[in-house]
Amino acid sequence: MHRLAAAVPLSLILLACNPGQGVTAQGDETDAPLAAITPVDIQPFTISEVTEFEEPWAMTFMPDGEMLVSEKAGKLFITKQTGEKTEVKGVPKVDYGGQGGFGDVILSPDFATDSMVYLSWVEAGKDDTRGAVVGRAKLILGEDGAKAAPELTDLEIIWTQFPKVTGRGHFSHRLAFSPDGKHLFISSGERQKFDPSQDMKANLGKIVRLYPDGSVPEDNPFYEQGGIAAQIWSLGHRNLLGLAFDEQGRLWNSEMGPLHGDELNLVKRGANYGYPIVSNGDHYSGEDIPDHDTRPEFAAPATYWVPTIAPSGLTFYDGEAFPEWKNSFFIGGLAGEAIVRVTIDGESAKEAERYEMGARIREIEQAADGSLWVLQDGEKAKLLKLSPTG
Repeated sequence: MHRLAAAVPLSLILLACNPGQGVTAQGDETDAPLAAITPVDIQPFTISEVTEFEEPWAMTFMPDGEMLVSEKAGKLFITKQTGEKTEVKGVPKVDYGGQGGFGDVILSPDFATDSMVYLSWVEAGKDDTRGAVVGRAKLILGEDGAKAAPELTDLEIIWTQFPKVTGRGHFSHRLAFSPDGKHLFISSGERQKFDPSQDMKANLGKIVRLYPDGSVPEDNPFYEQGGIAAQIWSLGHRNLLGLAFDEQGRLWNSEMGPLHGDELNLVKRGANYGYPIVSNGDHYSGEDIPDHDTRPEFAAPATYWVPTIAPSGLTFYDGEAFPEWKNSFFIGGLAGEAIVRVTIDGESAKEAERYEMGARIREIEQAADGSLWVLQDGEKAKLLKLSPTG
């Protein structure tokens, strides 16, 4: 039996309604029992509903403040902050279903000069297998920057999840560039297959580090092993749906545990985070998995959640609109239907606040003015803007 994580503030536990009675919320994979925890009652922000999407998955801000927003079924939109949307042509064909389809979208570090965007999606393989891929393409905006007919051109795949396997879960395929723009990090889920997380001949259950063109840096921790292992930056992961750097240039990831045990990890070069050998959650069958503290050779999470929040997108806040939030992480909660703020202290972290949103939260990003933008999950999902109150 796994203990209730310190990441859940004691005040929230004491305010729980109907103590001893759980509620059930839909996680990203399956129903999971949740403790009845009451989030903070007063939201320190104003929520504006901007527009709607069908199963959105990711968004990223462009230099002019407009957003690129992906939908899982295989659409990409340029979206104004006022809500007007223009569909982008030339999006790759995706293998859509379950958790699979169109995934992340981020800008090249040199977007202002090369107009390149990086995309992740799921492609079909042989014999009912599939896997994530990452590609890059040039975003053509039209004459004089007009966005009347935007299009992706010169698309090339630079990375492939290996091996392709059956099932439609745990692709992860989040993307993040290092602050200096020299390296591309890719989260690769273990595809609900468990053991590949520890297999150095597979890039499942790993974080991968590449150059922007897809080539492998010689200073990667396992480069001398060659092959797939050369790509790997860290291993022993499960389903990593958030990647973000802090103000010190350190990489963090938000990760779904099995039955509870969700994690926020400080990602270190060559570290093994232990899945499926250790976890602060259990198997869905109820079978126990040893906790991290039983195997100190594995890297432990900076903080974890029991019960689950089903963490999705992750962003680091350094804006001015909410000065009290500076140097915090924000995590979208799917099962938790909340936004979770996490503070960090050295290499440890703790949940500071949880804001009830009344819907599954897929993605959260910071705009240049310090406002937070939030994508709900699923059909008719709203794009929300969070602004300071008053």
